[in-house]
This record gives sequence, C-alpha cells and structure tokens, in this order.
Amino acid sequence: MKKTLSIMLILAVVLFSIVMTGCEKKEEAQTQKVVTMAGPFTDNDAVKFEESIKAFEAATGIDIQYEGSKEFEASISVRVEGGDPPDIVDFPQPGLLENFVKSGKVIDLSKVLDMNKVKQNYIQSWIDMGTMTGPNGPIVAGIWARVNVKGIVWYNKKAFDQAGYQVPSNWDELKGLMAEIKKDGDTPWAVGIESGAATGWTATDWTEQLMLRTTSLENYDRWVKGELKFDSPEVRTAIQTWADLWFPEGNVYGGRKAVATTFFGDAPKVMFENPPKAWLHNQGNFIVSFFPEGLQAGVDYDFFNLPAVNDTYGAPLLVGGDIYAMFNDRPEVRQVMEFFTSAKSLETWLKSGGALAPHKDVDPAWLTNPVDRRLQQLLIDAKGLRFDGSDLMPGAVGAGTFWKEMTGFVSGSRTLDEAVKSIDASWPE
Repeated sequence: MKKTLSIMLILAVVLFSIVMTGCEKKEEAQTQKVVTMAGPFTDNDAVKFEESIKAFEAATGIDIQYEGSKEFEASISVRVEGGDPPDIVDFPQPGLLENFVKSGKVIDLSKVLDMNKVKQNYIQSWIDMGTMTGPNGPIVAGIWARVNVKGIVWYNKKAFDQAGYQVPSNWDELKGLMAEIKKDGDTPWAVGIESGAATGWTATDWTEQLMLRTTSLENYDRWVKGELKFDSPEVRTAIQTWADLWFPEGNVYGGRKAVATTFFGDAPKVMFENPPKAWLHNQGNFIVSFFPEGLQAGVDYDFFNLPAVNDTYGAPLLVGGDIYAMFNDRPEVRQVMEFFTSAKSLETWLKSGGALAPHKDVDPAWLTNPVDRRLQQLLIDAKGLRFDGSDLMPGAVGAGTFWKEMTGFVSGSRTLDEAVKSIDASWPE
C-alpha cells in the first residue's frame, strides 16, 4: 500500500512539473515580443542579416522575423495596399518607399525616435535622403542601414606603383595622369556598359557622379525629381564631361565603339593582364567580385574617389543601399528601429565582408581588409552624398530611356541633343 502511494505521489509531482513547465512556456510565448520585417535579402544576404540581429534579440527578447523575397517590390505593394504591412520594411530603392509616403502609409520617424541621437550618428545628407513629402508635409520616412559606394576609380596597384604614377587629387591631375599613360603608349580607361536588358546603367552612374561634381546637390535633387530637365546646361555638362574622357581616340580600351558591347564585369579584367591593357576603371565597391581570383586588396589593387571637377562642388559620394521604414508603431518596433540607427546593427555583417555602414559610430577595425576600411572612412568623412539617381527616377526613365539613350550616345547612333530630348519626352506626366 505504501509503495503504491509513493508511486502515485511521484507521478503527481511529475505531472505537476509538466503542467507548470507548459504554463511557463505558454506564458513566455505570450510575453515574447515579435517584430515583423520584410525586404529583398535572400540567400547569403539573409544569413548575414540574421547573424547581425542575434545579439540584439538575445539581449531584448524581441524576435525580429525577417521575410526576404526576390519579388519584394511586387509583394510589398500588395501587403501595404491590402492593409497588412510588416512592422518594418527594408527598401533597396527609396523611390518605392516614397510612393507609400505620398499615400500617408509610413510613420514619421521624427515623431517616434530621438532625432538628436539620429542626427549625431548620420551626416546631414543621409537625413536629407530619408526625408520625403507625405500628405501633410515632409516626414523622416526611413533610416539607412547597409550601403555601398559608387564612383570609385580602381587600379592595378603593383603596376601603378612600378610605373611611378600618382593618384590624382583633382580633375586637372586626372587628365594629366591620362596624358602620362597615353605618352607611355598605353590606354587610360577600361569601360564597359553592356549588361543584358540593363545595358547602359554604368553610363548613367557616370552621369550621376558628374552631376555631383559639376552642379549643386540641390540641382541633383531637382534633376532626379524631373524638375531639372536632361536638356538643361547642367545635365548636358555632366554627360559631356565623361564623354570627353571616353570618346577621344586612345582613351578607352577597345575604343568608343567597344564600350557598348563590353560586359561591365569583364571591363576591369584587362587592368590585371601583364602588362596592363588599361589602367583605370570607375565602378562601385562591388566590382572587386569580378576581379581575377587571388588578388589581394591593398596589394594587388587599390582605389581613389573620382576627383572633383572644381572646388565649388567638391566630390560628393554616389551611394546605393537599404533604407528601413516603419509601418506599425509599438514600443518594441521603436526599439528595433533605434537599434538600426547604430552601426552595432551591422557589426557582424561588416566583419564578414560585403557591406559598408552609413553610421558615424562604426569601428573601421570591423572591416576585413584595408581597402574596405578606406571605403568606410570615405563614408565617415563625406561632406555630401546622394543616392543613385536612376534608381530614384520613374522606372520608365531611370531603368528605361536613360539607359537606352546613353547607350545610343556612346555607340554613336544618337547625338547628345537627340538623347536628352528623348529622355525628357519619356518622363511621365
């Protein structure tokens, strides 16, 4: 009898323990805070993003549930317009975010974040690019996260140093370097704008970079909004400035005609032949993935920022990147957004490579090689910067006639006059 009672008592204790454990887990599940997020990160980028938020989730108990999609642009429009937006949305192109801002669906971050702290950690240009106009006026629509730098001039460091060439600090010195390379019997530039259906986008990047060096940031903003026409002295000057580098005989490997048929990823490879067939290549920091295998950053290749054309406008950076917007306001969502305003949110991503940070509190030591660290320092020291212009323009222009007409201009099938007038005519009413 006593043995039976003992067994029953043990079973009761075990059952009670199971019930209490279940209750605790249920209570934990009920109290755990979830923040939903959607964006374009998939595959390796998604893994890197998940790694970057683990420490925050462990410290706060907030579960950031990220849903990445390669059809992000289409899927997010359905969710937002259907009244079921994620708490936070990661936009790789600010133009899409601006559409939702205009319809009043995005929360003004200046009302939910400490903007003094935000402004301390971003240069003003990032704040400017995140400010958009809603139904009731301008709002801070998003904060910037992972970014990349465009408009970087890459070169074969070993050959460059052996030849005794010097990195130019202004436009005149750049033209002097080109003259020196040609005098030595070589070709200054490696350029290619072929990219399948997207052929021409590298020429639009050059146009954007020269807009930032030949006119004001305000005019750049007017241009991407359609307020400053392509057929204006400012835009014509920007295009003609890069054309003056490319078109003269002997300035580009393969000549002007080859530019439109050379795949952009193959273009820089001729710099690393022995001897180099060209010496300079202008492209974003992602281009190093197209370099021949086995090259060491800072040893085999290096870069400089495309120099200022004149001192009036300097050499602002052209950038791409991700801007995070908030669609639902709860304390935990605010806490996540505040986390994203610090470089700590990108620390593990920076250490693994493939990203740069827009934040001032970034530790350059997190970057994996000396070239990435210098690129990061460029962002930290930047006095001005702007987002890729073609990505901000209406799709019919930025990913349509702008690409097409610049390709025609480069190949010689279109005059500059014909190209700019055609682009302006394509701008939606």
